[in-house]
Amino acid sequence: MLERGDRIYLSSPHMSGLEQQYISEAFETNWIAPLGRNVDCFEKELAHYVGSEGALALSSGTAAIHLALILLNVGMGDVVFCSSLTFVASANPILYQGATPVFIDSEPETWNMSPKALERALKDYAAKGQKPKAVIVVNLYGQSADYDQIKSICDEYEVPIVEDAAESLGASYKDKKSGTIGKFGVFSFNGNKIITTSGGGMLVSDDAGALNKARFLATQAKDKAVHYQHSVVGFNYRLSNISAGIGRGQLQVLNERIRKKREIFKVYYNELSRIPGIEFMPDAPYGNSTRWLSTIVLDQEAFNIGVYEVIAHLEKHNIESRPVWKPLHLQPLFSDAEFYLDKEVGDVSYDLFTKGICLPSGTRMSLEEQMYVIKLIKDYIG
Repeated sequence: MLERGDRIYLSSPHMSGLEQQYISEAFETNWIAPLGRNVDCFEKELAHYVGSEGALALSSGTAAIHLALILLNVGMGDVVFCSSLTFVASANPILYQGATPVFIDSEPETWNMSPKALERALKDYAAKGQKPKAVIVVNLYGQSADYDQIKSICDEYEVPIVEDAAESLGASYKDKKSGTIGKFGVFSFNGNKIITTSGGGMLVSDDAGALNKARFLATQAKDKAVHYQHSVVGFNYRLSNISAGIGRGQLQVLNERIRKKREIFKVYYNELSRIPGIEFMPDAPYGNSTRWLSTIVLDQEAFNIGVYEVIAHLEKHNIESRPVWKPLHLQPLFSDAEFYLDKEVGDVSYDLFTKGICLPSGTRMSLEEQMYVIKLIKDYIG
């Protein structure tokens, strides 16, 4: 029964109960510090799930992107292309390396990186003799980008892809799992993701040598010596054995979480899509989206109500919702960065930001709670 005052979160952690056995094992064996059996097994189990040759468990998805850029020799003065419609963590590691970000707009069909905008940018930079060192492609809200087109364009210019699959673990692109299409794939296990380790991330690749180098860098770059010796800069980026234990238990219920996320989306879609002026993030035909977050686009002129008014109305009833990501090319941090769009369709990411709302999509949410959210939206927009 929905109690007055109970908060409905956007996407809160959902423990299965299976996590405790791995956490207890870490305590019983006294492997509390970073590394240990849970870390080793979590890497192998996730690599097997996504079909990658290897995986490296890290403290965050941001750390995974950072290491990927280091492995691709991104440094001071280099250029890296990145999706604009994403969280700042996708692009911050570009700045860590002293490189320059260039942002690429979304396409309306998938909300992910526009192949046409990407091609424009690559042509321009090739003409300037300043080919980017990498393209960070973000799989938004649980859905893979159109990699046949994107990879074909990147291959033509010989630019590697870092696949930011932080929001899309378990999704697929044709016959491949999200995160396994680029040179490197990145996952996040932050508290709001489809599975969590409370905080953490994973770097995956078929390049075993590169992963070994990343493993070395992520553990403070300790040289092989009896004493502590360091020849290059390293990082404290490894995942703890306890957190990895949580991840192992979570991974066992990932398919169930995906099923539930898609069920939540279906309820929202059935209840709201028939209202003129409400549209949903499209379901791309080339793969399976996890629907990590169910998102709508509101025609504000049709209802004479803005996105922030709807969000504020839900908040008054103790319900968490959020706007779609503010595009990175509009962030003060990146005010000097270049931005490429498809001139035929305009600034898609800005349009989605001004009209988009992420609805509560947590797998712990009951049908009663979801119908309450839907009723509040229907009543408010009239």
